[in-house]
Amino acid sequence: MKTGFNCRAFVLLIVVIGTLGAQSRRSQERTAASFDYYVLALSWVPEFCSQADAAARNPQECTAGRMPGFAVHGLWPQLDAGRGPESCGRANRVPKSVVDYVIRYMPSPGLIQHEWAAHGTCTGLTAGEYFGAVVEARAAVQIPVQFASIDGEKRETPQQIESQFAAANPLFPREAFRTSCARGELQEVRVCFDKDRKPRACTASAGECPVSAIGIRPPL
Repeated sequence: MKTGFNCRAFVLLIVVIGTLGAQSRRSQERTAASFDYYVLALSWVPEFCSQADAAARNPQECTAGRMPGFAVHGLWPQLDAGRGPESCGRANRVPKSVVDYVIRYMPSPGLIQHEWAAHGTCTGLTAGEYFGAVVEARAAVQIPVQFASIDGEKRETPQQIESQFAAANPLFPREAFRTSCARGELQEVRVCFDKDRKPRACTASAGECPVSAIGIRPPL
């Protein structure tokens, strides 16, 4: 699983964002909703694709080898206490140049548009700036090596998973990582950042898996 950051690709994204220009800024400029920090949601693709309906609806994500481990689900404005704002206004179509870049981190154009409408519109950023922040946050997170070597379903506690992420990302607070589960399986790892996309501790509103041990499906 590739976890490093492609510097040339990041430079390309900056160029893409710049080409949106003043017209994009005028058409998408908005006031940020009230929120306290960001949550980067990293979806564990093997669990998502184990559901027959999800696999059928998302062939781009669930093709073996396409996204074998974690994929970006979204970057969510979050409150310290309570659910963050959602769907904060009209969502213009995300420019194709931005979609074409972000697709390597988020598995489908539909998800990219959905996340812009549901969460990006609450940030006060244009679509180009918002997805630039998505890539910036994802590039900051190293995936633990343990997730690249899973060859069969294993079980771990949420705290073990969070400790592995903390060890792989020593510049992050240990409390910056939260585990989300569904049906007794790893669903997501959530990573918390402040509004400047610097790592910070999560609060209880970011969620936490309530069970003592969860299954981790092997990569696709």
